[in-house]
Amino acid sequence: MLHTMNGFLCAAIGFSLIYLLNRGSKHINLSPFYLTLVAFCFSMTVGVLWEFFEFTMDQFFYLDMQKDFIVQNIGSVTLDPNNSGMPFFIGNITDTIVNTADGKSYVIDGGYLDIGIIDTMKDLLVNLVGAVAFSIIGYSTLKYSKNSAIVDNLMFKPNDQSND
Repeated sequence: MLHTMNGFLCAAIGFSLIYLLNRGSKHINLSPFYLTLVAFCFSMTVGVLWEFFEFTMDQFFYLDMQKDFIVQNIGSVTLDPNNSGMPFFIGNITDTIVNTADGKSYVIDGGYLDIGIIDTMKDLLVNLVGAVAFSIIGYSTLKYSKNSAIVDNLMFKPNDQSND
């Protein structure tokens, strides 16, 4: 839910920024599609940067921000016993044993421990959902000159007072 809202709100921020910049220009008139595309890309970029942050925190501080998932099936080129360079499918994994250099063993019951890629992809997918949702609303508001309470409440509004 958090990443969906992030996608939605960041698209609103990107939409507002480009709309305000375009509104003040007398020579450039951006199409609703272009404005919406830039807002969508802005939102997705913020989502990717957040995932980079999570990865960095996990690598340097072991915070486990990219949550673990237990999976029962994997495909791996590295684990291919034939070294063919092709993905090797391993299914019905029931547990995984992790051995450390100091002789400790950790058993992961239920399958194989995925340490972040599933979390990252799910986060980016729901960020995409939020970005697309706002982009559709924003585009239809601009294209068809409809008033939208959602867009009106989330967009930055310029101060129309003249300082002449």
